[in-house]
Amino acid sequence: MIANTPEPPYYAVIFSSVNTENVEDYSAMAERMVELASKQDGFLGVESARNELGITVSYWKDLESIKNWKENAEHSVAQVKGRKQWYQSYKTRIAKVERDYAYEKP
Repeated sequence: MIANTPEPPYYAVIFSSVNTENVEDYSAMAERMVELASKQDGFLGVESARNELGITVSYWKDLESIKNWKENAEHSVAQVKGRKQWYQSYKTRIAKVERDYAYEKP
């Protein structure tokens, strides 16, 4: 589902990853992180897709909200587990959204 974001500006955290073959508990943790992030102040929405490459984009009100999410204790545990078990490689990018466009078939 496409996230319903407010009028720009806002921020996007783009997390791209390639998993290892050991993905035990990965889906449950990913669901928990979305649940937890959605309770964080400044969270605006999330979009995610996974095949060989996974891409999750979370949207945030400001950089302070992103910093607070990165420092969340439970999120920190998931980050460590990701590096040790789930991810072959990953990259995180933070971008300021200055414009967005939408289309929905009537």
